Amino acid sequence: MSKPLLSQGWPAPAKLNLMLNIIGQRADGYHLLQSVFQLLDFGDHLDFVITSDAQIKRQASVADVEFDQDLSIRAARLLQRHSGCPLGVRIKLHKCLPMGAGLGGGSSDAATVLVALNHLWQLGLGVQELAALGLRLGADVPLFVFGYSSWAEGVGEKLQPMKLPAAWYLVLTPAVQVSTQTIFAAEDLTRNSSPIKIRDFLDGYEQNDCQASVVSRYPQVADALQWLSQHAPARLTGTGSSVFAAFAERQQAEQLLAELPEHWQAFVARGVNRSPLLRFLERV
Repeated sequence: MSKPLLSQGWPAPAKLNLMLNIIGQRADGYHLLQSVFQLLDFGDHLDFVITSDAQIKRQASVADVEFDQDLSIRAARLLQRHSGCPLGVRIKLHKCLPMGAGLGGGSSDAATVLVALNHLWQLGLGVQELAALGLRLGADVPLFVFGYSSWAEGVGEKLQPMKLPAAWYLVLTPAVQVSTQTIFAAEDLTRNSSPIKIRDFLDGYEQNDCQASVVSRYPQVADALQWLSQHAPARLTGTGSSVFAAFAERQQAEQLLAELPEHWQAFVARGVNRSPLLRFLERV
């Protein structure tokens, strides 16, 4: 390589859990889930500078995330080891999604690194192979590699694409990070919900088994849910801290966003069935 190659603007979209059923627990401690993942047209973005020195670096640090714990760095290192690629990369993450919010930000960043570097390093790995690598980084990573809104089972890695109805979402995030580990270790967490079918979700099933445990431990999340529920049916995504409501029209969501108390972070985004990452990959 004669000089570094710059590739900018790779999207790392957010997700919402439109429902979350916990139906059991494996011997290794991982919970068995049923969920519906809705991808959004909003999220982080990453820039890559491909180098010939085999070094993995980041051009901007992420607040409170050590270099070796950064999922973007871990994803690049894992792909490099797996493929034997002699090239390196400098990664710059433009962080828009709040951390500890249940929006999948870190997992989506990692997936974008895998997909982007597979392309930029010209590795030629297939989606299934990339998703299997992603699962080693986190249960949500395969979703973002796969790139479609999906019905999910297992620990979240068994994915079936779904065509979800068009909707706009107001996503509200109180100023608190929820520990997923803490919630999944909670004694009061429901772990034995009856399995449901996709038809049950389509008929209106919207339960999140994590919501009661989160609300009881994080009063900021309880306040956000209470405020949003006064205006529209509101739910928790994942283990939170973000809560959301769906609207048929963008204007409805934007009007409510304008009424939001200043101490909360929020955004409006459109639900998409196909990831912005896949659309971007087709253009590069």
